[in-house]
Amino acid sequence: MPTSDPSTYFRKGFGLKSEIQNSLASDYTGRLVDLLRSRDYTLDAGGVTVRLAKEFGFCYGVERAVEYAYQARAKFPDRRIFLAGEIIHNPHVNNKLSEMGIEFLSANDKGFDYSQVRPEHVVILPAFGVTIGDFETLRAIGCVMVDTTCGSVLNVWKRVDAYARDGYTSLIHGKYYHEETRATASQVERYPGGSYLVVRNMEQAQEVCAYIEGRGMSREAFLTKYSKCAGPDFDPDVHLQRIGVANQTTMLARESLAIGVEVGQSMARRYGEDVVRDHFRTFDTICSATQDRQDAVNELLVEPLDVMLVVGGYNSSNTISLAALCAERVTTYHVADASCLDVERGSVRHMAPGTTTEIETEGWLAKDGPIRVGLTAGASTPNNKIGESVARVFASRGVDPATIG
Repeated sequence: MPTSDPSTYFRKGFGLKSEIQNSLASDYTGRLVDLLRSRDYTLDAGGVTVRLAKEFGFCYGVERAVEYAYQARAKFPDRRIFLAGEIIHNPHVNNKLSEMGIEFLSANDKGFDYSQVRPEHVVILPAFGVTIGDFETLRAIGCVMVDTTCGSVLNVWKRVDAYARDGYTSLIHGKYYHEETRATASQVERYPGGSYLVVRNMEQAQEVCAYIEGRGMSREAFLTKYSKCAGPDFDPDVHLQRIGVANQTTMLARESLAIGVEVGQSMARRYGEDVVRDHFRTFDTICSATQDRQDAVNELLVEPLDVMLVVGGYNSSNTISLAALCAERVTTYHVADASCLDVERGSVRHMAPGTTTEIETEGWLAKDGPIRVGLTAGASTPNNKIGESVARVFASRGVDPATIG
């Protein structure tokens, strides 16, 4: 990220952690989550066993982003404060910030609309970061910037920056429309001729490999299919000759690693093992929190479970990855929050794996006899929302959550 005036640019908060800690705790802690931790992540009552993955919910980067937003409100109680998009992908957290008087800036394909922002205002940059163009616009305005960009995201930016500096195209495993991926891709703009291409999954990566090896679609077809996923001057005949692999930090870790291997092997076949280093680079830029949560889910899934509940925003990429991982092994329900669990009707509203549609399933806990429910949550899900979901699981089987202790 470019540097800015130290009097208006803040990346380390304002030293007000003690002042806002009580507010944070009251907004986001959960009794049942604390109880689960104290009992080896397992609660049993009324024939219901809930097992919580040992890594779940808010990661350090998310905690930091939310804390800095609270600090900004405390530091500038009388100033107009804007947020460039969502601080994280959790509606409850974003709604809370809105209640605190923080205004959300809208965005389009060209970036955020900063027409309302004046030098005396404050703009919070979200955990996903913002594009270089957005940053330069804000710097030109001269407003106070509170930068909550996650350190793991910054690590990816450094790799993409190095790729562009050395003449490599950044091949990014991610979602081209995601805030983080847009910000990451923009890092190549610092260098003349910098280029990027975003692939969503292994299938698209394999299409890139086929093109590299001269056995894929035509140039015109390739440009048409990936028009939204590449830089404005991207030319596959030119920019796929030297590739550096990076990733959106919240993607499925094993797929990111596999894509790196796949592309490396393709480049070796195209150019030869002896010179492949001149054409291909890759680094492990997977977020440790993302990896830890996925590892914890894999560990939990070794245990016998009847159903898995994944709690988190429907637009949360890391939550979607967790749900996809769970769905491979056990019946899985990705719910936005506890309100999706209808205790009276015994139904659940959830997003089906691999879709963007919320559906309703009845009798999701209708199994006769004891039932074992696994539970995890995305890195943007606060503990109170996890605890509320645990409470509704027990209530759905007639167990009063207040009696669990």
